Amino acid sequence: MPDTLLTIRDLHVAYGPKPILRGAGFDVRRGECLTLLGANGSGKSTAMNAICGFVRPSAGSVSLEGTELAGRPAHAVFAQGVAQVSQARDLFPDLTVEDNLRLGAMRRGGRESGETLAHVYARFPRLKERRAQAARTLSGGEQQMVAIGRAMMSRPRLLLLDEPSGGLSPQFCEEIARIIEQLKADGVTLLMVEQNLNLAFRAADRFIVLRDGRVVDGGDVAAMAGDHDAIVRNIYL
Repeated sequence: MPDTLLTIRDLHVAYGPKPILRGAGFDVRRGECLTLLGANGSGKSTAMNAICGFVRPSAGSVSLEGTELAGRPAHAVFAQGVAQVSQARDLFPDLTVEDNLRLGAMRRGGRESGETLAHVYARFPRLKERRAQAARTLSGGEQQMVAIGRAMMSRPRLLLLDEPSGGLSPQFCEEIARIIEQLKADGVTLLMVEQNLNLAFRAADRFIVLRDGRVVDGGDVAAMAGDHDAIVRNIYL
């Protein structure tokens, strides 16, 4: 398909003797938000880590516009324009907000980096106010903003969000939803794992359901409006 950015085919990943992904396959279209749904242990985060190079698949393909990523180290995948915001956020707690953000611009530099930082601050004015504070002094929601902003500093072709609402208050969940909507409006392509189904259905254009490491369902969120209970049943039953 001409609008496909990422293509996953027959992906297998195991941790030691335990298989996690068992032939998963799906596409991510340019400019969309695709959400991976599934019960705990279904392979959602493993799929994200396999795309980013944090785990090595035993078989299968991860292709970004024809460039094979499967088995490449994480830094090489990042250099191709794939950035991930993990559940742990992975900030440097004793560095300032601005220093954490600038670390995301390793693919870029000079004036372009400064312009990107200004754009991130425009999207996250709270971070501009706190730019000289140590990251550890921020609330969980503010730290999530830093993590997303740092990923955006690399101007990624594909942004992976692993449980962006995890551990956040309802107020910050709403703010995360607005941030994702802004990213989509900017044309950012998103692949998201999210257990908060209200956020998942609000933010996503499409969804797929993983069960036991395989894709068992999927579709357009708009087409499923009013029938989200059917999706939930397919996740957990």
